[in-house]
Amino acid sequence: MAKVVVLGAGISGHTAVAFLKKKLGKSHEVVMVSPNSYYQWVPSNIWVGIGQMTVDQVRFKLDKVYKKWKIVYKQAKAISINPEGDSEISKGFVSVEYVTGEKEGQIEKVDYDYLVNATGPKLNFAATEGLGPEVGHTVSVCAYDHADHAWKELQKSLKKMEAGESQKFLIGTGHAMATCQGAAFEYALNVAFEVKKRKLEHLAEIIWITNEYEIGDFGMGGAFVKRGGYVTPTKVFAESILSEYGIRWIKRAGVNKVEEGLAHYETLSGEYKTQEFDFAMLIPGFAGAGIKAFDKENKDITEKLFKPNGFMTVDADYTQKPYEEWSVNDWPETYENPEYKNIFAAGIAFAPPHSISKPMKSANGTPMFPSPPRTGMPSGVIGKIIALNISEKIKYGRQEYKHTASMGRMGAACIVSAGYGIRKGQAATMTVSPVVPDWDKYPEWGRNINTTVGEVGLAGHWIKLFLHYMFIHKAKGYPFWWLLPE
Repeated sequence: MAKVVVLGAGISGHTAVAFLKKKLGKSHEVVMVSPNSYYQWVPSNIWVGIGQMTVDQVRFKLDKVYKKWKIVYKQAKAISINPEGDSEISKGFVSVEYVTGEKEGQIEKVDYDYLVNATGPKLNFAATEGLGPEVGHTVSVCAYDHADHAWKELQKSLKKMEAGESQKFLIGTGHAMATCQGAAFEYALNVAFEVKKRKLEHLAEIIWITNEYEIGDFGMGGAFVKRGGYVTPTKVFAESILSEYGIRWIKRAGVNKVEEGLAHYETLSGEYKTQEFDFAMLIPGFAGAGIKAFDKENKDITEKLFKPNGFMTVDADYTQKPYEEWSVNDWPETYENPEYKNIFAAGIAFAPPHSISKPMKSANGTPMFPSPPRTGMPSGVIGKIIALNISEKIKYGRQEYKHTASMGRMGAACIVSAGYGIRKGQAATMTVSPVVPDWDKYPEWGRNINTTVGEVGLAGHWIKLFLHYMFIHKAKGYPFWWLLPE
């Protein structure tokens, strides 16, 4: 009997553990290790942050689902990986610390035959002084509890406006190398929609601040989309939406410090500026979970498994080379660690070979560009193909991996909410294929222009709302969940 351990119950890890159990059945053991007691559908946190959904509409308890699936569930945090075992355990194991219950604080060694690291990102608020909802001066929508707090703070500003007091809203990225511009963009549009719905726009100044060189980069170097029969750069696409919603923007900006009501930022040209605010939602930079690795003699071998940023090394080409020489072939396909072939990294947990956007530095030498996004659809697809490859290797002894998911060949769809409402809601629907542009195959646009499209309208909102319930259905393991797309 083989034993597969998955670390992290986010979109990628939950997808991986579900397919592993479905494919391996009762004959093999599947274990989930996650410090979280809930699964959350992260894309809908935006709606929690504007009061259009409750926390319980975007989350559910993991234990009931895993009990139904007969998956061993340990509510614990992974601390270290010993891929070679030690004097007590002859095969690889993970040291985990329980975070709740009778075992809270206890350390356990969980052995494995195969390990999937799907721990996702550490929300690195500490990388920007004064950032974050806990010890800083900004709110966040990166987690359901953050989004709930954001809504409480947003209501305070809305009440002040209803009393005739003007408010400044600052929304965007809170670090010079932050990613997830799409989530912040969504939130800015939804705040603007809610303000307008209350007829308070004359008292609101909404400012979009971003580390992107051009608006609409979204961490993927921008794109050209087919819209209404014309090819439009996402710069024009995104700027037109911001303008329509009355949002002004500050681009090429790296926020480096936040004080109460004041954000400090550096520009790409090297200037140091400030922006006042009454309400700020700024996305933090991401880092790896901080897991250590040790060999059989307990020597630290973290660098064999992880890059300095904490993300796991996989089957990518990490050779340092000029931007002009970057290729889709640099990107991983199976997400297997090259040093230990039974360890994989899924979703945000894997280290990308390089950014997708062109790397830039300010006149002062500060790196200032978006990190590559690996959330949503790519995370789910990666989790699934890892699960399929592991299960086929266990069941059939297959050495060659049949399933691959390179972001240089993978398409992705993104629906950016632009206001919640059955009759008046809006969303910007955009598909890109592939995620990483392939200038050799598509020399004119970098992507397949026939499948890279963008539209804005009420239909997009209906689709996003439908997808919310569809993916909750899938994640809960309801009938025929495996037939639904990632």
